[in-house]
Amino acid sequence: MKSNSIYFRAGSATLQSIPILVLAAASVSLFLFALDFSPFAIIRAMAAGSLTSWLKFSQLLSIWVPLLLCSCGLLFTFKAGLWNIGIEGQVVMGAIAATTILRLNPTSLPPVFTIIVAMLAACVGGSLWGLLVGILKNRGGVNEIFGGLGLNFVAQGIILYLIFGPWKRAGIASMSGTDIFARDLWLPMPVGWRVAPAALVTAVCAFALTWLLLSHTRFGLRVKAVGLNPEVSRLFHINPDRYGLFAIMVGGALAGLAGGLQVTGVYHRLIPAISSGYGYLGLLVVMLANYKSLPVPLITLFFAWLAAGSIQLPIMLQIDSSLSGVIQGACVLSALLVHGLRKQRKG
Repeated sequence: MKSNSIYFRAGSATLQSIPILVLAAASVSLFLFALDFSPFAIIRAMAAGSLTSWLKFSQLLSIWVPLLLCSCGLLFTFKAGLWNIGIEGQVVMGAIAATTILRLNPTSLPPVFTIIVAMLAACVGGSLWGLLVGILKNRGGVNEIFGGLGLNFVAQGIILYLIFGPWKRAGIASMSGTDIFARDLWLPMPVGWRVAPAALVTAVCAFALTWLLLSHTRFGLRVKAVGLNPEVSRLFHINPDRYGLFAIMVGGALAGLAGGLQVTGVYHRLIPAISSGYGYLGLLVVMLANYKSLPVPLITLFFAWLAAGSIQLPIMLQIDSSLSGVIQGACVLSALLVHGLRKQRKG
C-alpha cells in the first residue's frame, strides 16, 4: 500500500508539472522564433553538449549533485516557512570548513578518513552558518532574507581573504584559488568520469533521507506545522523558533556538504566561485517543484542539463550560453503563474 501511495504522489506531482512545462516551452519557443532561432536546433546543440557520451553526461551529473543537495536543504527551510536566501553562504562556509581539514591533512589518518572528516566539517560549517541566520531572526528580529543575504556577503569576503591571504598559492595570490590538494585527498573517480561515484551516492542518499524525514517522521510533520501556521502550532506545544532553527541547520548542513563535495570532487582546491550559484538555482528548483520533494531530482536534472548543454550554444550556433538562464526563468515564471491560477480557482 505504501509503495502504491508513493507512485500515486509521484504521478500526481508529474501531472501537475505538465501545464508548467507546456507553458514554459511555448513561451521560450515564441521568444526564440521572434529572434529567428530554431528551438529544435538549440535542443540538438544542448543535447550534443551533455548527452552524446558518458564523459559529457557525467559532467552533467557533477552539476546535478550539488544542485540536488542545495535543493534538499531548501526543502527543509521552505517547509518551515523560511526563505533561506543565505544558502549560498552556507555552501561557501562548508567548502571553507572542508578545506581547513584537508589543509591540515592529519598524517595519522588514512586519506579516506581525512576526506570523511572533511565532509563532516563541511556539514558543520554550513549548519553553523545557517544557525547564525536563525539566531539573527529569532533573537535580533532580522528577517531571514536580509540576514541570509548579509551573511552571503560575509562568507564571500572570508573566502576571498583566505585565498588572497593565509591560503594563497606559493608566491602568488590569484582568483584561481588555493594550491591543489594532494591527489590522495581527491574523491576517487574512474577514468573517463567527471563525477565521483561517492558524490553521486551521497546526493541520492541525501534526497532519500530528506524525503523520509519530511514525509514520514514526527520531525517533518512538526516542521510543516510551523510553516503552515506558527501560532496554531504553539497550541500543540510545538516551538516555531526551535523548529525553524532545526530546519535551517539541516538545510545548512546539506548546503555545506555540497560545498565540501565541490572542493574534494570537482575543483580539488578552494576557489572564490566555489558555490557556482547552485544555492540560488536551488531556490528556483524548489519553487518549480511547488515545495514538494518527489519532483526535485528530475527538475534538478533538467536544470543541470541546461547548464551543461548551454556550453555548446556559442560553439555550434553562435548563441550566448546565458540562454539557459532565460529558459530557467521562463520555467519559474510559468510555475508561479500556474500555481497562482490554481489557488485563484480553489478560492
